[in-house]
Amino acid sequence: MEKKKNKGMNLFRDWFLNNRFTVSLLNILLFFLIIWLFNEISFVLQPAWIFLFAVLPPIILATVQYYLMNPVVDFFQEKLKVPRIVTILLLFLLVLGLLIWMINSLIPLIQSQVDSLVRNWPKIWKSINNITQDLLHDSHFKGIKSNLFAAINNIEKNVFKSWQDTANLAISNISSAVSVFGVVFMTLLTAPFVLFYMLKDGHKLNAYLTQFAPRRWQDGFSSMLHDINEAVGSYVRGQIVVAFWVGIIYAIGYNLIGLPYGTALAVFAAFMLLIPYFGTFIALIPVLIIAAITSWGMLINVLIVFVIEQTIETRFISPFVVGNRMKMHPITTILLLIGASAVWGLPGVIFGIPIYAVIKIIVTRSFNYFREVSRFYNDEDLFETQNNSKIELNKGDIDNHD
Repeated sequence: MEKKKNKGMNLFRDWFLNNRFTVSLLNILLFFLIIWLFNEISFVLQPAWIFLFAVLPPIILATVQYYLMNPVVDFFQEKLKVPRIVTILLLFLLVLGLLIWMINSLIPLIQSQVDSLVRNWPKIWKSINNITQDLLHDSHFKGIKSNLFAAINNIEKNVFKSWQDTANLAISNISSAVSVFGVVFMTLLTAPFVLFYMLKDGHKLNAYLTQFAPRRWQDGFSSMLHDINEAVGSYVRGQIVVAFWVGIIYAIGYNLIGLPYGTALAVFAAFMLLIPYFGTFIALIPVLIIAAITSWGMLINVLIVFVIEQTIETRFISPFVVGNRMKMHPITTILLLIGASAVWGLPGVIFGIPIYAVIKIIVTRSFNYFREVSRFYNDEDLFETQNNSKIELNKGDIDNHD
C-alpha cells in the first residue's frame, strides 16, 4: 500500500509538478485568467483610463519636444558646463521666436494656398474627369471603360456622402467639438510646463526608477531603461528631423518648378512622412493629380523632384540622422504597420514602431535573463555534465579492461 502511494506521488510529481510543459500551460492559463478578471472588473479601472487619456496628450507632446531638446541641454551641460536651467530658458526663447515667425510668415502663406486649393477643388475634380474621359475614348481602354466609369461614380457618391455625414456629425456634436478644442487648448497650455521639468529632471529618472528594483536586478534594469530611452529617442528625433528636411527639399523643389500650392503640399508631405513607408506615397498622390491637370511637363518635373528628394533622403539624410538604430527589418516594419493600422488605426501606425521597439527590448532582456538562470538553457552545465559522463564511461571501460 505504501509503495502504491509513493508511486502515485512520484507520478504526480513527474507529470504535474516537475513537468515544464504542464507548468507552462498553467502559467498561460493563469495569464489569460487574469486578463479575463480585469475585463470583468473594467468598471473599476474606468476612472484610471479617463485620467490617463486626459494627461496623455500633453505628456506625448512634451516627450517629443524633450527628445529634440535634451541632447542640446546635455551637450551644453557636459561640454561647456552651462547650467541646465540657462540652456532650457534659451531654448524656450528660441522656440517662441520660431513660433512668432511661423505665425507671421509661414502660416498665412500656407493658409492662403489651402484656401485657394479648397476653392478650386471642383475645377480640379472636373479636370480629372475630363482627362479620364479623354483617355477612355482611346480604343485601348474600351475594355475597362464601364468599370472605370462605375468606379468614378462610386468615388463621387462616397465622397459626397462622407462630407455630408461629416457635416451632420459636426452639427450634431457641437459639444464634442468644444470638448476637443478644450483638450487641444489644455495640451498646448500644460505641455511647456511638463517639458520644462522633463528637461530639468529627466536625466534623474533612470536612477529614480532603478531604486525600486531588487538589488541584484538594478544594473540590468538600469541598462534596459537606458536602451529603451535611446531607442525611442532615436526614433522620435530621426522621424522629425528627416520630416523637416524633406519638407524643406520639397518646398524648394516645388517652388522652383512653379507647382501650384507648392508650399502647402511640401508641409503636407513633411507631416505625412511621420507615417513610416506609406506616408511618402500618400503625400505624392495630390501632388501628381495637381501636376497632371497643370501640364504633362509639370508632371515630369514633379517626378524629377521626387527622385532627387528620395536620393538625398535615402543616401544622406536618413543614414546620417536615423542610421540602423531601431534594428528592424523592412518586412517586419511593413507587417507591423499593417497590423497596427488594422487594430488601432492611425495612432497604431504612428506609435506602433516605438512601442514595438520598447517591447522588443523588454522581451529580449527578459529572455536573456531567463537563459542565464534556467537550467534548460545553461549550456555550460550541460557541457560539463556530458564531459563528466564521458569520463565516467571511459573510466568504467578501463576498469572492465583491467
